[in-house]
Formats: sequence, C-alpha cells, structure tokens
Amino acid sequence: MLTVRELRVTYARSIVGLRSASLEVAPGAVVAVLGSNGAGKTTLLRAVSGTLPDVSGRISSGSITFEGQSLVGRPAHAIVDARIVQAPEGRRVFERLTVAENLRIGAFRVRDSAGRRRTLQQVLELFPVLGERRDQRAGLLSGGQQQMLAIGRALMAQPRLLLLDEPSLGLAPQMVSQVAAAIRRISESGTAIVVVEQNAAMALSLASYAYVLSTGEVSLSGPAGDLARDDRVRDLYLGRTDSPAPAGDLPRLARWSG
Repeated sequence: MLTVRELRVTYARSIVGLRSASLEVAPGAVVAVLGSNGAGKTTLLRAVSGTLPDVSGRISSGSITFEGQSLVGRPAHAIVDARIVQAPEGRRVFERLTVAENLRIGAFRVRDSAGRRRTLQQVLELFPVLGERRDQRAGLLSGGQQQMLAIGRALMAQPRLLLLDEPSLGLAPQMVSQVAAAIRRISESGTAIVVVEQNAAMALSLASYAYVLSTGEVSLSGPAGDLARDDRVRDLYLGRTDSPAPAGDLPRLARWSG
C-alpha cells in the first residue's frame, strides 16, 4: 500500500530531518515507528501527509508511493483526498469549537453526506464520550478525551491509511489502554495504521511490523514480536536492566527511554 524509499528530508535547506529512510506498509497492517527525539519520526509522517512545507521542510531525494502513485510534491489536501490522514502529535483540536464541530471539520472533504453520517456513527461508537460531550467546547475536554477527538476527527475523513503521531503522549496509563484498544478496533476494520510512539511497549503490542529510526535512518526493522524480544530493543525501549546494551548497537539511542 505505502512504500517509502531512501527518503531524504531537509528543513530550511540545511537541517537534515531524514537521511535515507525506507518503510513499507501493507494493506490493513499496523506498523510502528520507534526512535529517540530528533530521530526523524514526525518528519517521516509529515513527508507522507504532505505537510512538510508548513514547517519549511522539503523532500530532497527518494520516493513515496501509495498504491503505485507518487505522493512527492502533492499538496496535503490531495493526500487527504487519497485517504491518507494524520492525527498530529499534541492532539491539536480546535479548542474554541465544540466536539461536534471538530468532527464536522474532519469530514470537510467527504462529499457523500450519507457516508459522513455513517462514519460519525462509527466514531461515536468507538468513542462514546464524544457523543456525550458533542456540544462541549473541545478545550474543556481532558487530555485523553482530546486525543480521542483528534483520532475521531481524522477518522471522519474516512482514511485507508491513518498516521498517528504519539497518540499516548501525556496520558494516564488507564487512558493509554483505552486509546490502544481503540487503535486495535480501527485496525480490525481494515484501516492501515502507521503509529509513531515513544511508548514502545504499547506500539509493539499493536503492530505487526516495526522500524527503529536513528539519526534519520532505519537502524533496525522486523516483525514487532521479534523486535519486542530483541535484546537491543529491550535494553533501549522496554526498560530491561539485567544486562547492558551490546557495544556499538544503536549508540545514539542509548540515552532514550520510553
């Protein structure tokens, strides 16, 4: 479904965000992307979603294809029309608008009114609290409820590929579990998902395949279950302390903990 090949991204023509990143997403799969702050995870999502120009970023080389069609150079709204939708880091709901208004904005480019109604019903079944608070301003929701709204708003665009940037960021453990359960249900409906997470245990439990980014390159990849058992990943991300990380393995990530 999605293929990223040797992608290089720069900001302001000088700062390297990605050096040479490659990634694949199969239809209906959940793919996790792990890495330290600054490794290039969010840059990767911005490149796929077409939002790099908003932050003075550009694709210098490499390719991104979705179902055989190039995404490089296509504006963000055209990528949404191709049914690739990103829920950004930090939720970024429209705080002064109501829950219902936020959801309507998510469906702005969906022309099928009956389809919008069906999708809204599915979102409210997935996140019942959004229905209970549909007339409340989004800024008055809890952090977890805002995260549900951000994901629900993205789902209103009826994505075939959903990009999630740090969906568990700043959430209490109980809310993390609820968000993870919702992501599983979204995946079970057939939507492919790329999830960027610093909560490595959560991400690997959801994903079928995972990539580790280090300084803008993929340093490790494989089936999520295999990476969860890999000593390098366990040492760096899952809190294992019974032995040191092997010398020379992913040295730039050694200070990070999820």
